[in-house]
Amino acid sequence: MVVFSYWHMPITMTRPFKCRKVSSEPRAYYFKPRAVPLCGLEEIVLQLDEFQALEYAELERKDQAAAAREMKISRQTFGNILASARRKLADAVVNGKALKIEGGPVELRRGPCGGKHK
Repeated sequence: MVVFSYWHMPITMTRPFKCRKVSSEPRAYYFKPRAVPLCGLEEIVLQLDEFQALEYAELERKDQAAAAREMKISRQTFGNILASARRKLADAVVNGKALKIEGGPVELRRGPCGGKHK
């Protein structure tokens, strides 16, 4: 007689993603190396929250605590998002990959002018 015994792992529930507040959309959603056919490129996806984190940290020079407040997330989460964005951007530039900006757990906040670029 063969008896099978199973070890049961406890089921843990992960925290649901908080919707990140994004206040700007990219003016261009796709970047690729010049003179390289798209069909021959590997593609990296940069999510909109990562795009927003790069804008706050690198262009607006906000510290992580202030940027995290703007996005309605913790400072630690902001730091993780920013590190991921920097890795993806560096990978695309250094290794000649296409960069596509889209998606992610975000809520787009429109400004008083309806979010339109001037």
